[in-house]
Amino acid sequence: MPAFKTLDDLNDISGKRVLVRVDLNVPVADGKVTDATRIERVAPTILELSNKGAKVILLAHFGRPKGEPVADMSLSLIVPAVQDVLGKPVQFGADCIGDAAAEAVGKLANGDILLLENTRFHKGEEKNEPAFVEALAKNGDIYVNDAFSAAHRAHASTEGLAHHLPSYAGRTMQAELEALEKGLGKPSRPVVAIVGGAKVSSKIDLLMNLVKKVDALVIGGGMANTFIAARGTNVGKSLCEHDLAATAKQIMIEAASSGCAIVLPEDGVVAREFKANAANETVDINAIPEDAMVLDVGPKSVESIKAWISRAETLVWNGPLGAFEIAPFDTATVAAAKHAAECTKSGKLVSVAGGGDTVAALNHAGAADDFTYVSTAGGAFLEWMEGKVLPGVAVLSKA
Repeated sequence: MPAFKTLDDLNDISGKRVLVRVDLNVPVADGKVTDATRIERVAPTILELSNKGAKVILLAHFGRPKGEPVADMSLSLIVPAVQDVLGKPVQFGADCIGDAAAEAVGKLANGDILLLENTRFHKGEEKNEPAFVEALAKNGDIYVNDAFSAAHRAHASTEGLAHHLPSYAGRTMQAELEALEKGLGKPSRPVVAIVGGAKVSSKIDLLMNLVKKVDALVIGGGMANTFIAARGTNVGKSLCEHDLAATAKQIMIEAASSGCAIVLPEDGVVAREFKANAANETVDINAIPEDAMVLDVGPKSVESIKAWISRAETLVWNGPLGAFEIAPFDTATVAAAKHAAECTKSGKLVSVAGGGDTVAALNHAGAADDFTYVSTAGGAFLEWMEGKVLPGVAVLSKA
């Protein structure tokens, strides 16, 4: 990963107008933010700039308004939550470009914080149109990108602005990039990856990339059934993409040629219905009943996964091992997560995790806080794991 400029490279910024791209795409119900995690993540950057006397101007998107103003996607709804997290007043600008934005920016005193309206209210944002980029750039002297979760999009506020203003990575972006470098860039070996979730089809690029970079790939969740079936084993009524058997075989061939061990379940917890506390039993993976579905990996598999984690120096995790949303099919995910957390706390392991279900699963296990880094970025984290170039990161390179 190339070197990138951070806030440490900024000199005196008192009185400077700093455009900060943040991710405020948070869940809202009944007009109130229900999870402020993403706001909390960007708070250190905002407060550092404000405390150094910069005029902090926040750029963000909210929802998918498709280039038109939509009342219930206005960032004005987010202002109270941002103020609560920052512990400072936050002003609001009725547009992100034009007279309304210029007027709001013009009123700022040193240290003030301003949130401009949803960038996606303009079609030029997602199209990265030069005229829109220039209109955004007029309001700033410096650009800081602290939205890794949007870095896989080459939008005006995530990529275009970096071509017009001196550009830097915010503290959240910096932490994310440094963690990812430890995860797959220049990791300490052995490296073990855990990939779970429902479908192989959504993670083909990810799996193909990982088998060339890690020493062992643990496959869980519904996608494990596709690999098991590809070996000729009956998986009963389990979720399985039988049409991807050839793809699964190809991934296993790639792994073998790269010296990557593929770790599949040895046993599974099966049930006849998908619901909490459904009657279940543990069976050998070669003895799945015709009328049952695998909803979690079994205890033998858990011990095997824990052994691989103990052997590793670096762990990269994306996706749960079973149907963690419903008990008791969260057992394997919770056990593996807690073990990884313990290894990390003891200093034996660098653990990096990300993806929506992954974050939820690790929080459910009470293990997230003890991982080295847990990314709240969904698509960007996945694309990074797939080995793709992220436009919003590449443009911050010092090179």
